[in-house]
Amino acid sequence: MIDQLAAQHSVAWLCRQLGVARSGFYAWRQRQEAPGKRAAENAMITAEIQAVFGEHRGFYGSPRIHQELRAAGHPVGRHRVARLMQRAELRAKTRKAFRPCAKASSRACGVVENLLHQDFQPPAPNRCWAGDVTYIRTTAGWRYLAVWIDLFSRRVVGWKLDHRMDTAMVIEALHRALGLRQVEPETLLLHTDQGSQYRATDYRDLLGKHEIVCSMSAKGCCWDNAVVESFFSTMKLELDLDDNREVLISPQQLQRDLAFWIEGYYNRERRHSTIGYHSPIDYEQQFISARTLTIVNP
Repeated sequence: MIDQLAAQHSVAWLCRQLGVARSGFYAWRQRQEAPGKRAAENAMITAEIQAVFGEHRGFYGSPRIHQELRAAGHPVGRHRVARLMQRAELRAKTRKAFRPCAKASSRACGVVENLLHQDFQPPAPNRCWAGDVTYIRTTAGWRYLAVWIDLFSRRVVGWKLDHRMDTAMVIEALHRALGLRQVEPETLLLHTDQGSQYRATDYRDLLGKHEIVCSMSAKGCCWDNAVVESFFSTMKLELDLDDNREVLISPQQLQRDLAFWIEGYYNRERRHSTIGYHSPIDYEQQFISARTLTIVNP
């Protein structure tokens, strides 16, 4: 109204009559004449957000996108990222809430004590690995995936896909992990559930050979191995491997997809909230660099 009547009355008089500040009126007029600096910045940041969102196939929410932008040299706040994502209608794909069960424990043959006690943050790499097996439906029937995850960095250090869920598969995945990492005797704890694969003689002999300590979850308690359960849930969501999906892929394609996702994306690029939004490999490299610096400059 002030803008429309400014040709007939003074701006100062109109502002007094309407109870507004002249500075506020002129600031409003400037915003109408040309996009402000803030609007231009928002447009630029939104474009960057959309690029990151697309690169990670819609699985990154505002916390991870915020970390990506900061790593790329954009000093933007997390709440601003969340606000701009909401305006752009960008919503991360999410998985169903993890609801573990907890049944009464019963000691079966070969079961050992739970030495982990849900302490999922060891102080260094190769102190505690957690393992488990999941199943995935393909065009040729079920395939089974065994993994070993270093709880320090959440890195997958060994994995094996097979058509049989047996001890040999678990042992092969562990051999791959031991070939990748240098483990000192009696320093590594391996934690699993009470599956028959982990109670088998061959598996226990391998642990004894490498002087690895064995730990097992309470019977039916998914919380005791929640890190690996969460990993499987994320993997199936991001690779669209839900058991009820209509379109199935071949075992060969599954092998390729898992290799790309685990080795090329999850370990190297995907930011993990538990380790400060670093990727597992970056987190380990930072730990090694800090330890080396401490040794050089005691």
